Formats: sequence, structure tokens, C-alpha cells
Amino acid sequence: MPVADEPDQGSTAEDNTAEPLLVPAEGVPPVLATAREIIDAAARLAAGTGPLAVDAERASGFRYSARAYLIQLRRAGAGSFLIDPIPVSDDLAPLAEAINDLEWVLHSADQDLPGLAEVGLRPARLFDTELGGRLAGFERVGLAAMVEKLLGMALRKGHGAADWSTRPLPDEWLNYAALDVELLLELRDEVAKALDEQGKTDWAAQEFEHVRITEPSPPKADRWRRTSGIHALRRTRQLAIVRELWNARDGLARSRDVAPARILPDAAIVSAATAEPRTIAQLRTLPVYGGPRQRRYSREWLAAVDRGATLPDDELPPLTQPFDGPPPVNRWERRDAAAAARLTRARAAMGELSEEHAIPVENLLSPDLVRRLCWDGLPDYDRITESPADLSAAIDGFLKSGGARPWQRELAVPRLSAALTPPTSDA
Repeated sequence: MPVADEPDQGSTAEDNTAEPLLVPAEGVPPVLATAREIIDAAARLAAGTGPLAVDAERASGFRYSARAYLIQLRRAGAGSFLIDPIPVSDDLAPLAEAINDLEWVLHSADQDLPGLAEVGLRPARLFDTELGGRLAGFERVGLAAMVEKLLGMALRKGHGAADWSTRPLPDEWLNYAALDVELLLELRDEVAKALDEQGKTDWAAQEFEHVRITEPSPPKADRWRRTSGIHALRRTRQLAIVRELWNARDGLARSRDVAPARILPDAAIVSAATAEPRTIAQLRTLPVYGGPRQRRYSREWLAAVDRGATLPDDELPPLTQPFDGPPPVNRWERRDAAAAARLTRARAAMGELSEEHAIPVENLLSPDLVRRLCWDGLPDYDRITESPADLSAAIDGFLKSGGARPWQRELAVPRLSAALTPPTSDA
């Protein structure tokens, strides 16, 4: 196996000798969907050995929720299992009892853990092969790319973006789902070996634990401002209409568990905010609204437009969203040249650290945390920069309060302290 910090060129048409992995070695397991089947699977998994490979399939782009519509499990001595959690969501306690105390192995764990937690499945320990690959310096960290590089197998992909709420699930999809955990345990061992060779095992353990215990972030305020095409609107009244339509769509999507864009596309929201229709007849002349699926919601959409159009002036949303934190970096030079200079030096220091340890800079330290540090994270900057110890302590405290892990602070604080010490000419 090539060491992880060597150039990762990936496979090419000329050197691709990976063996295709088309079907699971033991065949595609049946989909378990009854309480009795869950009890039997839990017993078999409890009798297995070692870590547990875990994956889950959602229906992003089709459903409003992030719930898991299929759960894939594999453990040495037990084999693979496909579980339909929808009909047995209240019957998974035996499974939780059997697997929650195990080390789970997932690829991009933060994507699947929230949906699994919804049904009571939470790992006591975690190994994330995707995150481990980043820390080990791999350029390509997709599951298929890593399986090919480290295990010499070509994993066929293609159904990850499918509507996994479909029932019954097609056989081809189930084959794809079973393959996602077929080699995950072997991949875990190879990634762990690469991390150990580079002295990064403890760093990875801290990152895995951070992912395991971190709760999903609450929805951001003013999510309606992300409506595609909203930048073309120039009046606050139009923004109010967008907000009302967005909220109406979101409520309908939530109640029906349908992805919002499938209820009403963003372009239709913006077109209604631009035209400001006053009657259902006018609304239905706009693209989308006159279609057969939208006509039954005409009253809801028009009511939302009316609410935005008649909102008191003092309740209209501002044209620009208030910043939570530093302004966009391209405005720093004009607003605070000293902070802009600090950020330039800090970024250079983090870039050097990234190259030195073959770890993406965003995994070394959150770029947002670095920006906040340089903008207003050191309020007593002039005084503390007179003492290297005080500056290092202030940076360490700020990074710790921002969630940086011990290994990150150990690496970053000395470099950032040196970078943020004013140049002699600025003193």
C-alpha cells in the first residue's frame, strides 16, 4: 500500500487494474421489515465480532425529512443485513441494544448519524473512513475511490441520489446498498494503518469523537434568503413576498414530507414576487402556477403573496441579510485593513501547516474560526501582542471556545501566534 502522503493520482484508463465488485460475496441479503426479523438480526449481530459497518440511505431531494429509509449493517461473523426502518421504527430496541455499544464504521458519518439517531441507533465509538482519509492526506476520499486505492476493488456506484422512500425497493438498488458495507470494515483497517504510519491515530480519534457527539446545527434564520434567483429582486416588498411564499411552501412540504422544490420551485417563488399577482387568474398566468399540480394550491399561494404585499412597512425584511460574524473577506481591506493583514498572514501560516502535515486546511481548523479570530477574536490585541505567552493563551482560549480540538490547537496556536504577532514595522 502506498503511504498516504504520497501523491494520490487515482486510477486511469491505462493503469486501472482494480477488480470489479459487482455483487456481495454472500449475495444480497433480504430486507428485514418485521419485529421478529429485527430480533433475529440483533441476536446474530451481537454474536459477531469486531466493529460494525453501518450505512443508511435517505431520500434527499424527494422527501422533506432526513430520515433513513434503508439501514445497512455488516459485522464479522454475522454477515450483512438490510433493514427497512419505516415499518419497524418502534421495534428497533433489540437492535439498539445489540449494536449501540459497538464501534461503528461509517463513510461520511455526519450525513447518516442524525437519521439513525431518530430511530434510537447511536454509536458508543466511531470510525469515519472518509474523515480518516482526509486526515491521512488522500486527495480522493469518496468511498469508491478509497476502496479502489486501498483494496484494489472497483465499487460500482450509481443509486445514491435515488428516491429511497420508494417501495418496494428495486433489486438493483438493494445490491448497491449491500455493497456499500461489503468492504467497509476492510477499508477501516487500511485507513487506520495509514493514520498509524503517519502518527495521526490520536488526531483522528479526536475528530471521530467530535463527529459522534456533535448535535445537528439548528436551522439558520432567514433560510428563505437562499431562494435561488432572489438576488435579482430590488425591493423589500418583493422580499416579503418571497418570505411568505417560502414559509407557505415549507409548511406544506413538512406536512407532506416532500422536498420543498417538488412542491414549488424557487423560480416560481421569484416570478410571483416580481409580478405581484392580485387574483388567482393573474397568478395562474405565471409559469408553473397554471399547471395541474399547482392549481389546487392557488389560494394558498395567492394568500402568501397578499400577506407579503400588505405587510406594514416597519415589518418588511431588509434588502441585505445582517451578518452574524465577520463581513465578507473582500470588504475587510476597506473596513479594517489591520484585520485584513492579520487574515492574510494567518491563512499563509495555516496553508504551510496543511502542506507540512498533508491535511486539508479546513480539517486543520475551521476557516470560519480563523476569520473570526482575525476580525474580532482578540479584542485586547495591542496589549497581548506585547507578550508572546499572552497572545498564545488568548488564541488558544478563542479556538477552544470555538470548538477546536486539542490536536488542532496544539498545531495551530504556535503558527497563528507567530503569524498574528505584528511585524516590526507595524509595532
